Amino acid sequence: MQASSKEIAKTSTLGLKLKAYAAFFKLRLASLVVFSAIMGYFIAAEGIYWLDLFYLSIGGFLVTGASNGFNQIIEKDLDKLMTRTQDRPLVTGKMTVNEAYVVASVSAFVGIAMLWIALNPLSGILGALALFLYVAIYTPLKQITSWAVFVGAFPGAIPPMLGWVAYTGEFGLEPGLLFALQFMWQFPHFWAIAWKVNDDYNKAGFHLLPSKGGKDLTSAFMILLYCLFMIMVSVLPTFFGFTGNIALGLTVFAGFLMLWPSIKLFQKKSDKDATKVMFASFIYVPIVLIAWLIDKV
Repeated sequence: MQASSKEIAKTSTLGLKLKAYAAFFKLRLASLVVFSAIMGYFIAAEGIYWLDLFYLSIGGFLVTGASNGFNQIIEKDLDKLMTRTQDRPLVTGKMTVNEAYVVASVSAFVGIAMLWIALNPLSGILGALALFLYVAIYTPLKQITSWAVFVGAFPGAIPPMLGWVAYTGEFGLEPGLLFALQFMWQFPHFWAIAWKVNDDYNKAGFHLLPSKGGKDLTSAFMILLYCLFMIMVSVLPTFFGFTGNIALGLTVFAGFLMLWPSIKLFQKKSDKDATKVMFASFIYVPIVLIAWLIDKV
């Protein structure tokens, strides 16, 4: 029996709405955030509690999606100016502002409540803190100063530490190192992206490269320098005895994958090399966290 035209239209409308929500939540980015949190949980865990892992995944996803959603609400008029953001649902009208507020607010409330009640209060506090820093400080600061990248690195570094806290209910040196790893990683990662889309950012008044000169030698040097800082922080788990030589070797290998294009970027100041740094950064944290997990001493 063939589907009626109404059923086809309803299915099509539902599909478009789901695509709009995926773009509103930044589904791929939110999934990477959840991956970091899950890896933090696994690194801490002596035994897996699958229900807790479910709460961490869903709660973390909802808080991250809410953060991305509020960001788009605040920047909806700026998103119209940039090519990379002109297809976002608030710009195209696929979502209304009122709908966006409701979706983001409910997601934030449910996500934080899930982390707080189903896991432990510290997890809820970390989720709420990440949301607040990203939405209330990082987002408006982007229009004022490149220091926004520094501020944004704090909520961006919380997920693996949140995973640890979700399991243990407490802080310590190892979750601090998880935080430090993702904190330092964000500078070369974000600046490589900012280099690629610098012209687009300028249309909206965002100047997020470390140098006022934009894509210049100073910005390239800072990407290279922070790549080195990131590698140094990443080997600290072995220094403190949390991991062994396998993790050290894999971390150094992953670091080289980012360091080499960073050196080339410093030499040539080309978009092509910035793109290579960006793509290398996408796999850096997963490699290091997986190495950390499999080589725990």
